[in-house]
This record gives sequence, structure tokens and C-alpha cells, in this order.
Amino acid sequence: MRKQWLSLALPAVVVATLAASAASAQAVDTARIEAGGQNDWLTYHGSYKSHHYSPIAQINTNNVANLGVAWMHIPGRSTRGLQSMPLVADGVLYYSGSYSRVFALNGASGEVIWSFFPELDEALISRQTHSPYNRGVALGEGKVFVGTMDGRVFGLDAKTGKVLWETKLIDSQKLTVGFTGAPLYAKGSVIIGAQGGEWPGRGPIFSLDATTGKKKWEFLTVAGTEEAMKTWGNESWRTGGGGGWMPGTYDSETNTILWGTANPAPLYDWSGADYKTQGARPGDNLYTTSVIGLDIDTGKLKFYHQELPHDAWDFDSSVGEFVMLERDGQKYVVHPNKGGFVFVYDRNLKVKNVWRLVENINFVKDIDPKTGALIGRRDFSVGKVTEPPLCPFIGGGISWNAGSYSPKTGLYYKIGQEWCMTLDIQKTTPVTTPQVQLNIGADFKMTPPPGGEIYGHLDARDPITGAKKWEVRYPEPPLGSVLSTAGNLVFVPDSRGVLHAYDAETGAELWKHNNGTGHQGGIVSYSVGGKQYIAVTAGFGGMLADEYAPNFGGVYKSMPRDDGALVVFSLK
Repeated sequence: MRKQWLSLALPAVVVATLAASAASAQAVDTARIEAGGQNDWLTYHGSYKSHHYSPIAQINTNNVANLGVAWMHIPGRSTRGLQSMPLVADGVLYYSGSYSRVFALNGASGEVIWSFFPELDEALISRQTHSPYNRGVALGEGKVFVGTMDGRVFGLDAKTGKVLWETKLIDSQKLTVGFTGAPLYAKGSVIIGAQGGEWPGRGPIFSLDATTGKKKWEFLTVAGTEEAMKTWGNESWRTGGGGGWMPGTYDSETNTILWGTANPAPLYDWSGADYKTQGARPGDNLYTTSVIGLDIDTGKLKFYHQELPHDAWDFDSSVGEFVMLERDGQKYVVHPNKGGFVFVYDRNLKVKNVWRLVENINFVKDIDPKTGALIGRRDFSVGKVTEPPLCPFIGGGISWNAGSYSPKTGLYYKIGQEWCMTLDIQKTTPVTTPQVQLNIGADFKMTPPPGGEIYGHLDARDPITGAKKWEVRYPEPPLGSVLSTAGNLVFVPDSRGVLHAYDAETGAELWKHNNGTGHQGGIVSYSVGGKQYIAVTAGFGGMLADEYAPNFGGVYKSMPRDDGALVVFSLK
């Protein structure tokens, strides 16, 4: 298959600036990512600690009112909007658009250094439910790594965009899934998980050699061990779903990759209370809807916790945040689950606490904060589920968009989503030939919570106890990620298209700017030449965003679903 890459000539002043930056640059390696670059944003959540926090304080509570647009970049062909997280190293900003297109831009001016457009099978892309968005790239060893919807991973030269290697990992023509999430670079490896919780597959997570692209190992999130296979009755593991579609993180102290996995298939099961022995997939269905620890060198499972055994609600664990904290001599990992709960673990994924981020939860009565055991499950049989509706909605009380932890305030800033749905549960048979088909197992419709209304909220909470300090409400749930900074600011890109800046201590709004279209992607901060920038992707229309126009009307009726822009701000 032909590989396409493009290198564009730059003005002499830009070349000189970049050359000076490159001369002082250090290689992007594991140690540098772990430290979290002062001026850079080197991995999806900023560093392996997953704080999604910038230590730069030039933009702060005293001057944020002077923030204005510094430059914009239009990637073109932004079908279903933009969902990616920009990365920045040594003055160069890298980000991906729809169709796995990658751009390298001058971080100060926005001028294009190079762009890479992989050649894709358009007929295949049109058959894929989640296509064609891409959520980001990874940096390491002088390369940019990106996955594609047709099951490939590319290693690109970070200076030129030239293809250094290309590895085919998934037969996407048969499985109709590929890669939409960002890869993770660590310790000479590129780790990436396949999409496909609702597809009759086995949810692989892959490790590639960063230098050559050669596959090192593969871990199956569905029945990946003999222990796990016993939790899938009637050999349902053969079409079990799973996946790990968002990037996890790396813990160098234990040489462990921490990763979240997706829901099983069919998404909704009809077994009712007899799910252990009846239905489409009898048993607990390991290791779906779980957090897992894999040895980075071998891919062997070291430990795990299944957050929702036999997930019958699509409240999976693929949210990629593993927020690494230390408090009172204890080391913690904080991981949000789509069901609206936040799990607190030790570094071996032993449960230390579980707390609620959202109010409207009725798929369980509660989760035991000491053991993580589900209390009062709500399982379904064939037929309609209306009274009360299932809460939260399929989009989750928490979505895949990133929260942020500020070491300065000690608070965790996270978006909660208050919405529910009606269901019509149906028996389904997995379709695997000639091509794998989506296997949901129900029709569903968004509905308000009982006795209330749909809304979203940004909470500032203690990450270990869940104690809430303040909250900001939104008429519709925001779908963009959250950024906190050393300038005591919290930035939230909302669904209507407004980027908000709040005081990190009080939640008071200090500044806002309308970017003209909804947000459903990343936001980062970085510095070039001593100047701080805030970069956010704008562009609406992913699977969850598609629900906004029919349910909320208003601005969403006219909001395009096939455009997008990277908008970058600095002080005027």
C-alpha cells in the first residue's frame, strides 16, 4: 500500500527558530516524559502521572482576562469533528485530525512544518461505526506514532513526517475495527489498544518496538488467560468484545503498563439476574470493564481489578486516566469509570476507596468503597426498560474526556454527566462473517433523570475521598477535556463552543471565548520562546455529540459535524 507524506518549505526565520530549538532539545524518552516537561506536553495526559496539568504560570488569575487567539490551524476534512489531544516538544506542536492525518506545526506561529495523510480504504472507513476520528499521537525517540482505522500503526520521523515504519496489526476488512485512540510511548515500546467493545472480537492490546515497528507482544482483554476463559460460558469469549481504546500509562517503579478495558459484547445482555449461568455471555467476562497491569517487557498480566463484573450497561473502564498521587506516605492511582464512580487504588490496583462523581446512578445501588464489590445490581431481561430509566445514559456519568489534577491546589477537576435512558433489550446473535458487525443488543433513547433535567457539571474534589469543594453547572454535558495550570486556572471547553477559564480555588469564571463550534477533544498548555500558549481542538460530531441536536436542539441543530480547528491562545 502506498504511503503518502508531505514536507512543506518554511520561511527562513521559522527554520532558524526551529533549528535553535532543536539544538537545545533533548530526546523525548521515558525519563523526560516521566518528569513532565516544563514547557512541553509530551504524552496524552502531559506525563505518566496523568495529571493533565501544566506547571507554567505566566497566564494566571490576574491576567487571564487578556487572553486572545494567537493563531489557528484548519486541518481540513474534519469529518465528525476533532477529538485529538495535541502534543508539544521543543517548540513544535503535533496533532491528529480525522482520517488519522498528522500535522507538525510551529508552536509559536502555527506555520505547517509537515503533514502526513495516510492512504485509507474509503469503502472500509464508511462501514466503520466509530470512523473516522482519531484521538491523538505519541512521541518518542525522534518519532511520531499514530494508529489508523484500518488497523495499522505508523512511525514517522518527527522532523520531516517521513514514514520510518508501518505495521499492520488488525485485519480491519474482516473485523471492521482499527485504532482511534492515541498510542502510549514508554521504555522503547509503543502500546496501543483496539477499538471494539461492541464488536465480536477479543479486544487486543499491542506492544511494538519503537525503533523498528516490530510487534513485541499482544494481550487479549477477552479471556487472555486460562483464569479469564472460565468466566465466559458457552465459549462466548470467541465473540466477547473488549478492547482498550484509550491510552493508559506507565509506572516505572513497577515496570508496569496500566490500562483500562472496554465493555463486553453484546453490550446489553438479556440474562437478568441469572447472568452467571444464562444469557449471551454467562459469567463475569474477564478482563472486560477492568483495569489491568501488564509487564511492559512481556505483556504478561501482573494484577487487575474488574470494576464492573459482567458489565451489562456499557459503563466500561477504558477511560484512560490513571492519576498517580502520593499522600501521607501512600501511593495512589485514581481511575474514573463510565458508570459515574471514581476508583482509588494502590499501585497494584487494590481498591482503597470508591466515590460517586454524579448523582443519577441506578444501575447499582452502590459500590463497596473497601472492596469494590457491586451492591444491588440492576440486570435486564428481554423487553422495555422505562420506569425508572437506566441511569446514567450510554454516554456514561463520566466519558473518555480527561479530567485534571492540580498539585498546587490538591484538587481533581472532572466533568460529570447527569442523564439517563430508556432501553428495549433484544436477543442478538453475533455476526462474524463475511465481516464482523456491531452487536449492541438493545435500542436506547436519552431521557432526563427521574424528577430532574439533563445537565453537566465540573467538580473540584479531593481525589482520594471525593469531598467536593465547588461545582459549576452546564445546560448540556461538556465533552472536551479539562486543563489545570500553575497559574491557578482551570480551563473547560464546553459543548456549545465556549472555552471557559475558572479560578482553581473557587470556581469563579474569569474569562471565556466562543470558538464557534462544540468541543469534544483535547486541551493543553506549553511555552515557546518564554511565552505560554493554550491549545484546544474544536469541532463537534462524534458518536456522543451526534445525540445533542435531536435531544437539545438550539445551537446544536445548526452546528456542523464535519469541520474543526486547532485554536491557540496567548496573552495579548
